[in-house]
Amino acid sequence: MHRLTHYDPGVRESALAELELATQLIRAGVHVTFLPESQARTADLECGLGRERFFVEVTAMVGSSVRRRVPLRGMAREEEQGEEEDRGVILIHRILARIQQKAKQLADYCDPVILTISIPRADLRSGVNSRREEIWLDLKTLSGAVTVLLTTLRHVSAVLIALWDVEPLPSKAGTRLANVELVERAKHQRTQPRVRVLIQNPGAVAGLSERMIDVCRDTL
Repeated sequence: MHRLTHYDPGVRESALAELELATQLIRAGVHVTFLPESQARTADLECGLGRERFFVEVTAMVGSSVRRRVPLRGMAREEEQGEEEDRGVILIHRILARIQQKAKQLADYCDPVILTISIPRADLRSGVNSRREEIWLDLKTLSGAVTVLLTTLRHVSAVLIALWDVEPLPSKAGTRLANVELVERAKHQRTQPRVRVLIQNPGAVAGLSERMIDVCRDTL
């Protein structure tokens, strides 16, 4: 895969995420086909599971970012929130924007489609020498915001997000969304993302079957 040596870090990270996910799916018993790059905007992977078929689009979020306060419509923000929490809100805002952007190229699919997003550095700085900034993320707020967005993107069956270096905020409530599967790992486990979250679209035209859901759980 020539993209693994590409000069653009976004292209490299996307190719790496695609290869890692394909490996996990194959281990889970899925027949995976890498779809060729073309002028038409298509998904990256075609996946066969017995007689069932689904598609996967893989993207990575990297690159330098400008520090600014970005309001997120529909999400409450308290004045006493710290700067780290503000960064978490900004990250959620950017994840929602990426979902909307990538969903446009998946609108023509009739089979279930999963959008996967890999975020190697939560501060979105691609330079290896740049100082890492700790970002605290409210995972329930992220899950809720993505769920609300997905109800307007009915052709996207689910979103799978891998966050490598966030710090999950302590949960303030014991409730959880029925459409969300979440795995948190210890901070020292560097070979796996700190958090992986699968968010199914409750209003999807082509929802995931139970077998597809089980496979997605295996990738978490």
